[in-house]
Amino acid sequence: MDASIIVCTYNRAASLAETLAALAAQQVPPGLAWEVIVVDNNSRDDTRQTVAAAVAANPVFRYEFEASQGLSHARNHGIGAARGRTLLFTDDDVCPEPDWLATVLAEMDRLPCDACGGYIAPVWEKPPPAWLTERFHGFLAIRMETRGPFPITRASEAPFGANMAMRREVLERVGGFDTNRGRKGAVLASGEDGEMFERILAAGYTVMWLPNARVHHKVEAFRVERRYFRRWRYQTSRNLAHARGLPGERRILGIPPYLGPQTLRAAWNWLTAKLTAPADEAFNREIILLHFLGTLRGLYDNYRRGNQR
Repeated sequence: MDASIIVCTYNRAASLAETLAALAAQQVPPGLAWEVIVVDNNSRDDTRQTVAAAVAANPVFRYEFEASQGLSHARNHGIGAARGRTLLFTDDDVCPEPDWLATVLAEMDRLPCDACGGYIAPVWEKPPPAWLTERFHGFLAIRMETRGPFPITRASEAPFGANMAMRREVLERVGGFDTNRGRKGAVLASGEDGEMFERILAAGYTVMWLPNARVHHKVEAFRVERRYFRRWRYQTSRNLAHARGLPGERRILGIPPYLGPQTLRAAWNWLTAKLTAPADEAFNREIILLHFLGTLRGLYDNYRRGNQR
């Protein structure tokens, strides 16, 4: 089989139905063999029935169930079930454009490359507030870079999971997604995509940015609130500390002493920015402080578990 599209889902049946409709409308070249694998990660809503309706209407769809909670668990299940030579990933709140699949496969062959990511445009449920400038788009998995194609050479430039693809042999060599990272139920941790591309690049594979492989990401109203960004940054940094820790031999309750002054400096920068800086800069400095606070909590959690990193 030429390609497998993997969509992991958790309690988003209505949004998932729109994603599946967009995938059913893909315009593919004659003779292309492809499938869509929907991995249900313990949904309690109408997800199973939504996928069953899609399967009945179009045999390209397949339903899979993953009991272990977490996006990385679900993606790894999809990888194991997939039959395609190229695996594409998108999410249950994303609608790919009709030529998405064809564009990804054609560009990966033309360039050539082993993995790639593409353009993600927002579909705002409500207009974003003035402070939500482009500097915060990464929190919402938005990336509207039109230059390229160009090679991605650093993990910090890694594509987002809403629009990425890899050759099967790449995953067979570097392994699946790190199940210690990524969203788990209501916990907003992330970082599994970047860590995967870090391994792919370290293994010497070619990763490309494809500006013409486009999807549209629905941004719900609650995700343009400050509290959502605060939760995302804190929980993601805590999760990263759980998984990777920080260097340093000296520890106090599992925390390297040098982290204390850095956290205090971040707090001071945030307080001064609240009085002197534009709204987006002040909030950005608050987000930096939350990164330190989440890291401190994650390191302390490791200490309590007897797992200092």
